[in-house]
Amino acid sequence: MNVLIVGGGGREHALAWKIAQSPHVRDLHAAPGNPGIEGIGTCHPVRPDDHEAVLSLSRELAVDLVVVGPEAPLVAGLADALRGVGVAVFGPAAGAARIEGSKSFAKDVLRSAGVPTAAELREPRAPCVVKADGLAAGKGVFVCLTEAELAQALPRARELGERVVLEELLEGEEVSVFALCDGTDALPLAPAQDFKRLLDGDHGPNTGGMGSYSPVPWLSDDRVDELVETVHRPVLRELAARSTPFRGLLYAGLMLTESGPQVLEFNCRFGDPETQAILPRLEGDLLEALAAVADGSLNGIDLVAGREAAVTVVLAAPGYPEAPVTGIEIVGIDEAEAEGALVFHAGTALRGSSLMSAGGRVLNVTALGESVAEARDRAYRAVEHIGPPDLQYRHDIALAAVHANA
Repeated sequence: MNVLIVGGGGREHALAWKIAQSPHVRDLHAAPGNPGIEGIGTCHPVRPDDHEAVLSLSRELAVDLVVVGPEAPLVAGLADALRGVGVAVFGPAAGAARIEGSKSFAKDVLRSAGVPTAAELREPRAPCVVKADGLAAGKGVFVCLTEAELAQALPRARELGERVVLEELLEGEEVSVFALCDGTDALPLAPAQDFKRLLDGDHGPNTGGMGSYSPVPWLSDDRVDELVETVHRPVLRELAARSTPFRGLLYAGLMLTESGPQVLEFNCRFGDPETQAILPRLEGDLLEALAAVADGSLNGIDLVAGREAAVTVVLAAPGYPEAPVTGIEIVGIDEAEAEGALVFHAGTALRGSSLMSAGGRVLNVTALGESVAEARDRAYRAVEHIGPPDLQYRHDIALAAVHANA
């Protein structure tokens, strides 16, 4: 099977790494990919938002399956364009991708489906959560504990979206639950917890994600199945009833409150950096499962998580998220991998033989272990080898989970 992965971040490197292990893969391609993906496949200088170029590349390479990584091309209709010319694609049509592309649309779907979610506020008042309605690369959510924070958040959110959504501030444990969806049914993957804030202790601005880990100690397999039954499947039924069946990865960001689970957001694609912690634990053929979703039936597909835990630490450029510095030489990856870690490239580029920073989140360092504590220790030992020293990273990824298991 010839496979084309659309995108060039850490999530896409993790997908490429896992897909390359399938006995069904013949040639692996990426558009545009990154230096990490170049080690396992062929990268092509095609932008994900250039639909005509992606279509042309798919024909030229005789691609059997396109796997779309980022949300923006999905919301813009890339999957529709590919399916329209007979190319199999993993990723929802634009109508279903609105579950991420418009928070007001997602709220309407949730209400109709009877799925619990944070209440909307008619007027801004702290404490609350301010959300830009459209896509914002993970940076369109502002948690406002004070009126001063609210006053700062509102104009920033309006700059990112045509509309602003105001929600009550929920308290509890936040968790990401992924499910492969074929339009009617859902196959849960292992849950993960990610860390949105830039700084230790959940301080600083929201980011695209500074780390993740899996499994989540307080979420059993039975509990995950229950969450998917409560959240994902009603949403699938509602989208199908609206003639926009969801075929792809439906990712629910949940807050587990004292009164039960509440949906914070939906995403229409694999999460980043949760994917980098989930896929290394996955047993089974991911490519076979993605192809089954593209064909519209998950019957007979079984993916389970192994016993090992995984922890991912994101290394970000100085100045991230507001003004990341690019063009910094990155060193020490070989030494980090010698520690047994997986290093997934995100915002990197080659300049001659030198690896340089080319985005906000530069690398994702993932390690496995018999426990979250062991995986965490291995990940941070690997991080110590990577430079320059002014790369930003959090020091408390998965620390609470370690204490919970102690």
